[in-house]
Amino acid sequence: MQHTCIVIVGPTAVGKTALAIRMAEHFNTAIISADSRQCYREMTIGVAKPSVEELARVHHYFINSHSIHQEVNAALFEQYALQSVNYLYGQRAVAVMTGGTGLYVKAFCEGLDDIPPVSLEVRERITKEFQQQGLAWLQQEVAEQDPLYYSTGEIQNPHRLLRALEVKLVTGQSIRTFQQGKKAIRPFRIVKIGLELPKEDLHRNINQRVENMMQEGLLEEVQSLLPWRHLNALQTVGYNELFQYLDGNCTLPEAVEAIKTNTRHYAKRQMTWFRKSIDIQWFSPTNDAAILDYCQSVMAGA
Repeated sequence: MQHTCIVIVGPTAVGKTALAIRMAEHFNTAIISADSRQCYREMTIGVAKPSVEELARVHHYFINSHSIHQEVNAALFEQYALQSVNYLYGQRAVAVMTGGTGLYVKAFCEGLDDIPPVSLEVRERITKEFQQQGLAWLQQEVAEQDPLYYSTGEIQNPHRLLRALEVKLVTGQSIRTFQQGKKAIRPFRIVKIGLELPKEDLHRNINQRVENMMQEGLLEEVQSLLPWRHLNALQTVGYNELFQYLDGNCTLPEAVEAIKTNTRHYAKRQMTWFRKSIDIQWFSPTNDAAILDYCQSVMAGA
Protein backbone atom coordinates (compact mmCIF):
# COMPACT_ATOMS: atom_id res chain seq x y z
CA MET A 1 0.00 0.00 0.00
CA GLN A 2 1.26 3.48 -0.85
CA HIS A 3 2.01 5.63 2.17
CA THR A 4 -0.83 8.06 2.90
CA CYS A 5 -1.37 11.08 5.10
CA ILE A 6 -4.96 11.89 5.98
CA VAL A 7 -5.14 15.65 6.53
CA ILE A 8 -8.13 16.88 8.53
CA VAL A 9 -8.85 20.61 8.32
CA GLY A 10 -11.63 23.03 9.19
CA PRO A 11 -12.45 25.94 11.49
CA THR A 12 -11.72 26.08 15.19
CA ALA A 13 -14.19 24.20 17.44
CA VAL A 14 -15.60 22.12 14.58
CA GLY A 15 -14.40 18.79 16.01
CA LYS A 16 -11.05 18.14 14.26
CA THR A 17 -9.22 16.79 17.32
CA ALA A 18 -11.88 14.22 18.18
CA LEU A 19 -12.12 12.94 14.60
CA ALA A 20 -8.34 12.81 14.22
CA ILE A 21 -8.06 10.65 17.34
CA ARG A 22 -10.75 8.28 16.09
CA MET A 23 -9.04 8.03 12.70
CA ALA A 24 -5.60 7.51 14.24
CA GLU A 25 -6.97 4.74 16.45
CA HIS A 26 -8.64 3.11 13.46
CA PHE A 27 -5.38 3.06 11.47
CA ASN A 28 -3.22 2.41 14.55
CA THR A 29 -1.06 5.46 13.86
CA ALA A 30 -0.09 8.86 15.27
CA ILE A 31 -1.23 12.46 14.74
CA ILE A 32 0.78 15.44 13.56
CA SER A 33 -0.72 18.70 14.78
CA ALA A 34 -0.85 21.50 12.20
CA ASP A 35 -1.62 24.20 14.73
CA SER A 36 0.72 27.17 15.05
CA ARG A 37 0.07 27.61 18.79
CA GLN A 38 -0.47 24.15 20.27
CA CYS A 39 3.24 23.43 19.82
CA TYR A 40 4.09 25.82 22.68
CA ARG A 41 4.57 24.20 26.09
CA GLU A 42 3.61 27.36 27.99
CA MET A 43 0.19 27.73 26.30
CA THR A 44 -2.48 25.14 27.01
CA ILE A 45 -6.00 26.28 27.82
CA GLY A 46 -6.21 29.19 25.39
CA VAL A 47 -5.01 27.15 22.42
CA ALA A 48 -7.45 24.28 23.00
CA LYS A 49 -4.82 21.57 23.20
CA PRO A 50 -5.99 17.96 23.29
CA SER A 51 -6.63 16.85 26.85
CA VAL A 52 -4.16 14.77 28.84
CA GLU A 53 -6.43 11.77 28.24
CA GLU A 54 -6.55 12.40 24.49
CA LEU A 55 -2.78 12.79 24.30
CA ALA A 56 -2.45 9.48 26.15
CA ARG A 57 -4.74 7.70 23.68
CA VAL A 58 -2.76 8.68 20.56
CA HIS A 59 0.78 9.99 20.20
CA HIS A 60 0.84 13.58 18.89
CA TYR A 61 3.71 15.31 17.12
CA PHE A 62 4.08 19.12 17.33
CA ILE A 63 2.21 19.35 20.63
CA ASN A 64 4.31 20.76 23.50
CA SER A 65 7.33 20.47 21.22
CA HIS A 66 8.58 24.07 21.45
CA SER A 67 8.81 27.06 23.79
CA ILE A 68 7.28 30.49 23.26
CA HIS A 69 10.86 31.77 23.34
CA GLN A 70 11.70 29.89 20.14
CA GLU A 71 10.86 31.10 16.65
CA VAL A 72 8.36 28.73 15.09
CA ASN A 73 7.10 29.31 11.57
CA ALA A 74 5.69 27.47 8.57
CA ALA A 75 9.14 26.60 7.20
CA LEU A 76 10.15 24.98 10.49
CA PHE A 77 6.83 23.13 10.63
CA GLU A 78 7.28 21.82 7.08
CA GLN A 79 10.60 20.20 7.97
CA TYR A 80 9.35 18.93 11.34
CA ALA A 81 6.21 17.39 9.81
CA LEU A 82 8.07 15.76 6.91
CA GLN A 83 10.55 14.20 9.33
CA SER A 84 7.66 12.97 11.49
CA VAL A 85 5.78 11.28 8.65
CA ASN A 86 8.96 9.73 7.31
CA TYR A 87 9.56 8.22 10.74
CA LEU A 88 5.96 6.98 10.93
CA TYR A 89 6.13 5.48 7.46
CA GLY A 90 8.93 3.26 8.68
CA GLN A 91 6.30 1.52 10.82
CA ARG A 92 2.88 2.46 9.42
CA ALA A 93 1.23 2.95 6.04
CA VAL A 94 -0.96 5.83 7.25
CA ALA A 95 -0.37 9.05 9.19
CA VAL A 96 -2.97 11.57 10.34
CA MET A 97 -2.51 15.34 10.38
CA THR A 98 -5.00 17.83 11.76
CA GLY A 99 -5.07 21.53 12.45
CA GLY A 100 -6.55 24.84 11.50
CA THR A 101 -3.41 26.76 10.50
CA GLY A 102 -3.88 26.88 6.75
CA LEU A 103 -0.34 27.99 5.95
CA TYR A 104 1.12 25.08 7.92
CA VAL A 105 -1.09 22.60 6.07
CA LYS A 106 -0.08 24.19 2.77
CA ALA A 107 3.60 24.03 3.73
CA PHE A 108 3.32 20.30 4.43
CA CYS A 109 1.26 19.42 1.37
CA GLU A 110 2.76 21.73 -1.23
CA GLY A 111 5.93 23.30 0.13
CA LEU A 112 6.62 27.00 0.63
CA ASP A 113 7.81 29.86 -1.52
CA ASP A 114 11.47 30.77 -1.07
CA ILE A 115 11.11 34.07 0.79
CA PRO A 116 14.34 35.67 2.06
CA PRO A 117 14.91 35.65 5.83
CA VAL A 118 14.49 38.89 7.75
CA SER A 119 16.46 40.18 10.70
CA LEU A 120 15.12 39.73 14.19
CA GLU A 121 15.72 43.43 14.78
CA VAL A 122 13.34 44.46 12.00
CA ARG A 123 10.72 41.94 13.10
CA GLU A 124 10.82 43.06 16.73
CA ARG A 125 10.70 46.75 15.77
CA ILE A 126 7.57 46.52 13.63
CA THR A 127 5.91 44.04 16.00
CA LYS A 128 6.41 46.48 18.88
CA GLU A 129 5.04 49.33 16.79
CA PHE A 130 2.00 47.22 15.85
CA GLN A 131 1.34 46.41 19.50
CA GLN A 132 1.41 50.12 20.33
CA GLN A 133 -0.46 51.47 17.30
CA GLY A 134 -2.84 48.65 16.42
CA LEU A 135 -4.18 47.04 13.26
CA ALA A 136 -5.17 50.27 11.52
CA TRP A 137 -1.55 51.49 11.70
CA LEU A 138 -0.27 48.18 10.34
CA GLN A 139 -2.76 48.24 7.46
CA GLN A 140 -1.74 51.79 6.58
CA GLU A 141 1.97 50.88 6.61
CA VAL A 142 1.43 47.92 4.30
CA ALA A 143 -0.78 50.00 2.02
CA GLU A 144 2.04 52.52 1.65
CA GLN A 145 5.00 50.12 1.57
CA ASP A 146 3.52 47.18 -0.35
CA PRO A 147 0.36 48.28 -2.19
CA LEU A 148 0.48 45.14 -4.32
CA TYR A 149 0.06 42.89 -1.30
CA TYR A 150 -2.44 45.27 0.30
CA SER A 151 -4.69 45.07 -2.76
CA THR A 152 -4.58 41.27 -2.96
CA GLY A 153 -3.72 39.91 0.52
CA GLU A 154 -5.40 39.25 3.86
CA ILE A 155 -5.52 42.75 5.30
CA GLN A 156 -7.43 41.68 8.44
CA ASN A 157 -4.71 39.18 9.36
CA PRO A 158 -1.95 40.91 11.35
CA HIS A 159 0.49 38.02 10.96
CA ARG A 160 0.27 38.20 7.15
CA LEU A 161 0.53 41.99 7.22
CA LEU A 162 3.59 41.91 9.49
CA ARG A 163 5.24 39.38 7.20
CA ALA A 164 4.55 41.48 4.10
CA LEU A 165 5.87 44.62 5.77
CA GLU A 166 9.07 43.05 7.09
CA VAL A 167 9.88 41.48 3.71
CA LYS A 168 9.40 44.82 1.95
CA LEU A 169 11.53 46.69 4.50
CA VAL A 170 14.37 44.15 4.24
CA THR A 171 14.37 43.35 0.50
CA GLY A 172 12.79 46.45 -1.01
CA GLN A 173 10.44 44.17 -2.96
CA SER A 174 6.83 43.13 -2.52
CA ILE A 175 6.33 39.77 -0.84
CA ARG A 176 4.29 38.89 -3.93
CA THR A 177 7.57 38.89 -5.90
CA PHE A 178 8.65 35.80 -3.99
CA GLN A 179 5.28 34.04 -3.93
CA GLN A 180 5.56 32.00 -7.12
CA GLY A 181 3.16 29.25 -6.10
CA LYS A 182 5.43 26.35 -7.07
CA LYS A 183 4.15 23.10 -5.59
CA ALA A 184 6.45 20.47 -4.15
CA ILE A 185 5.79 16.85 -5.06
CA ARG A 186 5.52 14.66 -1.97
CA PRO A 187 6.48 10.95 -2.15
CA PHE A 188 3.24 9.92 -0.44
CA ARG A 189 -0.48 10.29 -1.04
CA ILE A 190 -2.38 13.09 0.69
CA VAL A 191 -6.11 12.77 1.40
CA LYS A 192 -7.68 16.03 2.54
CA ILE A 193 -10.81 15.94 4.72
CA GLY A 194 -12.64 19.17 5.55
CA LEU A 195 -15.05 19.41 8.49
CA GLU A 196 -17.95 21.84 8.48
CA LEU A 197 -21.01 22.66 10.57
CA PRO A 198 -23.95 25.01 10.09
CA LYS A 199 -22.86 28.48 11.18
CA GLU A 200 -25.17 28.60 14.20
CA ASP A 201 -23.84 25.24 15.46
CA LEU A 202 -20.22 26.29 15.01
CA HIS A 203 -20.83 29.58 16.79
CA ARG A 204 -22.50 27.71 19.66
CA ASN A 205 -19.44 25.45 19.91
CA ILE A 206 -17.11 28.45 19.91
CA ASN A 207 -19.04 30.29 22.60
CA GLN A 208 -19.20 27.19 24.79
CA ARG A 209 -15.51 26.51 24.31
CA VAL A 210 -14.63 30.02 25.46
CA GLU A 211 -16.82 29.63 28.54
CA ASN A 212 -15.13 26.31 29.30
CA MET A 213 -11.69 27.86 28.89
CA MET A 214 -12.52 30.55 31.42
CA GLN A 215 -13.77 27.93 33.89
CA GLU A 216 -10.59 25.90 33.38
CA GLY A 217 -8.38 28.86 34.31
CA LEU A 218 -7.58 30.77 31.12
CA LEU A 219 -7.29 34.08 32.98
CA GLU A 220 -4.71 32.59 35.34
CA GLU A 221 -2.80 31.15 32.39
CA VAL A 222 -2.72 34.56 30.71
CA GLN A 223 -1.59 36.24 33.93
CA SER A 224 1.31 33.80 34.19
CA LEU A 225 2.42 34.80 30.69
CA LEU A 226 2.29 38.58 31.22
CA PRO A 227 6.10 38.99 31.33
CA TRP A 228 6.33 37.59 27.79
CA ARG A 229 3.26 39.23 26.25
CA HIS A 230 5.46 40.87 23.59
CA LEU A 231 6.45 37.52 22.07
CA ASN A 232 4.97 36.57 18.71
CA ALA A 233 3.52 33.34 20.12
CA LEU A 234 1.20 35.34 22.37
CA GLN A 235 -0.20 37.60 19.66
CA THR A 236 -3.28 35.46 19.37
CA VAL A 237 -6.98 35.33 20.16
CA GLY A 238 -7.76 34.50 23.78
CA TYR A 239 -4.59 36.08 25.09
CA ASN A 240 -4.71 39.56 23.55
CA GLU A 241 -8.21 40.20 24.89
CA LEU A 242 -7.31 39.19 28.44
CA PHE A 243 -4.13 41.27 28.31
CA GLN A 244 -6.45 44.20 27.58
CA TYR A 245 -8.53 43.32 30.63
CA LEU A 246 -5.43 43.05 32.82
CA ASP A 247 -4.34 46.47 31.53
CA GLY A 248 -7.65 47.89 32.75
CA ASN A 249 -8.92 48.68 29.26
CA CYS A 250 -12.13 46.65 29.57
CA THR A 251 -14.15 44.57 32.00
CA LEU A 252 -13.75 40.80 32.23
CA PRO A 253 -17.17 40.11 30.63
CA GLU A 254 -16.22 42.45 27.78
CA ALA A 255 -12.93 40.61 27.30
CA VAL A 256 -14.68 37.24 27.24
CA GLU A 257 -17.20 38.51 24.71
CA ALA A 258 -14.34 39.85 22.59
CA ILE A 259 -12.69 36.42 22.63
CA LYS A 260 -15.91 34.85 21.35
CA THR A 261 -16.32 37.47 18.63
CA ASN A 262 -12.71 37.31 17.48
CA THR A 263 -12.74 33.51 17.50
CA ARG A 264 -15.82 33.53 15.27
CA HIS A 265 -14.04 35.93 12.92
CA TYR A 266 -10.98 33.67 12.92
CA ALA A 267 -13.15 30.64 12.10
CA LYS A 268 -14.59 32.54 9.15
CA ARG A 269 -11.09 33.35 7.85
CA GLN A 270 -10.12 29.70 8.23
CA MET A 271 -13.07 28.59 6.13
CA THR A 272 -12.27 31.21 3.49
CA TRP A 273 -8.72 29.83 3.29
CA PHE A 274 -9.69 26.16 3.12
CA ARG A 275 -12.53 26.74 0.67
CA LYS A 276 -9.92 27.83 -1.88
CA SER A 277 -8.59 24.25 -2.03
CA ILE A 278 -10.49 22.21 -4.59
CA ASP A 279 -8.99 18.93 -3.37
CA ILE A 280 -10.69 18.99 0.05
CA GLN A 281 -13.67 16.67 0.51
CA TRP A 282 -16.13 18.12 3.04
CA PHE A 283 -18.02 16.17 5.72
CA SER A 284 -19.93 16.57 8.96
CA PRO A 285 -17.47 16.02 11.84
CA THR A 286 -19.34 12.99 13.17
CA ASN A 287 -19.88 11.20 9.85
CA ASP A 288 -17.08 8.69 10.51
CA ALA A 289 -18.43 5.99 8.21
CA ALA A 290 -18.54 8.26 5.15
CA ILE A 291 -15.13 9.73 5.96
CA LEU A 292 -13.55 6.29 6.32
CA ASP A 293 -15.20 5.06 3.12
CA TYR A 294 -13.85 8.08 1.24
CA CYS A 295 -10.32 7.71 2.65
CA GLN A 296 -10.18 4.00 1.91
CA SER A 297 -11.50 4.46 -1.63
CA VAL A 298 -8.82 7.05 -2.36
CA MET A 299 -6.13 4.86 -0.78
CA ALA A 300 -7.31 1.94 -2.91
CA GLY A 301 -6.93 4.08 -6.01
CA ALA A 302 -10.65 4.33 -6.75
